[in-house]
Amino acid sequence: MSRKPSKGPKKSTRSPKARKHYPEYTGRVQMTREGFIFVIVEGMNEDIFVKASKTRQALNGDTVVVAVTRQGGKDKRKEGEVVKIVERSKRPFVGVFHTVGAQAWVLMQSKSMPYDIEVDAEEAAKMGAKRGMKVSAVVDSWSRGDFNPKGHIEDVLGMPSENETEMHAILSEYGLPYRFEKAVSDEADAISEKITPEDIKGRIDFRSTLTFTIDPADAKDYDDAISFKALNDGEFEVGVHIADVSYYVRPDSLVDKEAQRRGTSVYLVDRTVPMLPEKLSNRLCSLRPGEDKLTFSAIFTMTPKGEVRSRRFSRTIICSDRRYDYEQVQALIESGEGKDELENAILTLNKVAQILRKKRFDSGAISFDRPEMKVIVDENGKPVDVRETVTNESHQLIEEFMLLANRSVAEWVATDGKMNHVPSKKAKTFVYRVHAEPDSEKVLKLRTFAKTFGYKMKDAANPEQTAKALTGLLTEAKDKPEYKALQMVALRAMAKAAYSTDNIGHYGLAFKFYTHFTSPIRRYPDLMVHRLLSSYLGGGQSANLGYYEDQCKHASEREVVAADAERASIKYKLVEFMQDKVGQVFEGTVSGVTEWGMYVEIDPTKIEGMVPLRTIRSDYFEFDEARYRIVGKRTHKKFTLGDRVKIKVKETNLEQKLLDFELVEELEEAK
Repeated sequence: MSRKPSKGPKKSTRSPKARKHYPEYTGRVQMTREGFIFVIVEGMNEDIFVKASKTRQALNGDTVVVAVTRQGGKDKRKEGEVVKIVERSKRPFVGVFHTVGAQAWVLMQSKSMPYDIEVDAEEAAKMGAKRGMKVSAVVDSWSRGDFNPKGHIEDVLGMPSENETEMHAILSEYGLPYRFEKAVSDEADAISEKITPEDIKGRIDFRSTLTFTIDPADAKDYDDAISFKALNDGEFEVGVHIADVSYYVRPDSLVDKEAQRRGTSVYLVDRTVPMLPEKLSNRLCSLRPGEDKLTFSAIFTMTPKGEVRSRRFSRTIICSDRRYDYEQVQALIESGEGKDELENAILTLNKVAQILRKKRFDSGAISFDRPEMKVIVDENGKPVDVRETVTNESHQLIEEFMLLANRSVAEWVATDGKMNHVPSKKAKTFVYRVHAEPDSEKVLKLRTFAKTFGYKMKDAANPEQTAKALTGLLTEAKDKPEYKALQMVALRAMAKAAYSTDNIGHYGLAFKFYTHFTSPIRRYPDLMVHRLLSSYLGGGQSANLGYYEDQCKHASEREVVAADAERASIKYKLVEFMQDKVGQVFEGTVSGVTEWGMYVEIDPTKIEGMVPLRTIRSDYFEFDEARYRIVGKRTHKKFTLGDRVKIKVKETNLEQKLLDFELVEELEEAK
């Protein structure tokens, strides 16, 4: 490698005095390969653009104070300059180790880091770093007079392009651990697997009740089970049984602190990075068939019409009779004939689940019904296929009863145990899963965009009517060419779900009360919910609001990081899958448009790449943001979301996880 280390940004010539009258905000830096940045300020709809010369050595992920020197407006964005770096990001950057004589650098190939990092050559050698290896490095400082930031190597990942190296690189880039410290694993291994009479004391015994699990065929941890018992007058009892992780993982233990730090399990294409050590996640807390297991349960008395007559919450003990996968249950549902008592119970529960589902959507729940693609890899991690993940009634059966349990737990706490749908002013501190109403300006943009296809989205006086108008629009457009385009714009109008102690409800599900109770093996908020519910069932006082609000923010942040890492692993494998397809032509759908390019999802894999606007030869295309389209200046030809096009795969960039497409144009013959 002969590449020279990168030079830093040009210095700003603006004097400190000239900034004083500009409004200042604190936010987080999102950096580009070109060196300019966007500062994301919480609560501000628009990010603040900062030129490379005015970044003051800020880097991706840093927290900074930015002065806004130009307010945004029509066709203009907010611009500013960094005044102060509040805190350097602790998240490492991934690059390739390089030496020249006694000097060493980590050379960057990242979309979010344009500057190479200078490191100590001797320290790097002690860690086993060799020239050409992929490493992760943390920036320690960047003085104004230095060309490059200085830092240290945190981990040596291996040789580029090797699957293990690249997956560890993704985890490292997002600050995610890929192993447990020995002390944490040892503490988990020391937990006894024996269930003693003392463990069962005070629990409701469901071991003689019909109980089953339904999970993906390749699942290793089963954290939820359902039980069924017929009662008089055609009613029945349904138990939603969740692994009692909080019984084994005690607050402030090493395992608890590590789970809290991680926040969630992470699902990369070829592996799961669990929140809890394997002893807990795959053995002790996994509801395996034929084994007694300690659980925390929501128990319902129900009618065949899905009406809930009564509900209660309790610690329990179960023994699952059978483990099903989704395909087995779907085959049973489609046959409509159960061979035994358990299969007949599943058929009954499926009918109830479909009733619950219909009620939910009738109440204003929103479904975007987007296809989910799964990358299939071989034993070496090499992608061999991309398939659509099918969601059917077997998935919906589990989904609806998990939603029922989550909603009921939240309602019990929020109404102070009254379950009357009226929030109590005395409600105790709790962890809710909330989803805010959609942004009104974005909904207006959707309404305007829908008009271009001839749809009239109904006016709405309140959030409930907006939800019904959205559902009505998507239902009307279903199976039509413009459906995907409308769906994409509708999705952009939606807020992101998060955790909070402030119960604002869950807009997308149309629930006034909602929490996460059903997956404590893989989500830390569920573990907090179990602890709080257990305390309140025993008459405990309200927990510390400030502490739990901080925990909610942390959990929401970890969820975003995990999702980003999961997407990065998928993108990497999709680009790898396309490497031998350079030059091939595919049909696809326009999935996004920006001022610099048109994104296209190709058939049948839904793999997305970009057609740079500068490469379209037939015309000079400009971005029409209001209508989500690009328009040819001379020909007035338009490309908008949902349009069908042909592309040729031009280039694959594994390092930056990018696919470049070239538009295959049907050039008209001169007449």
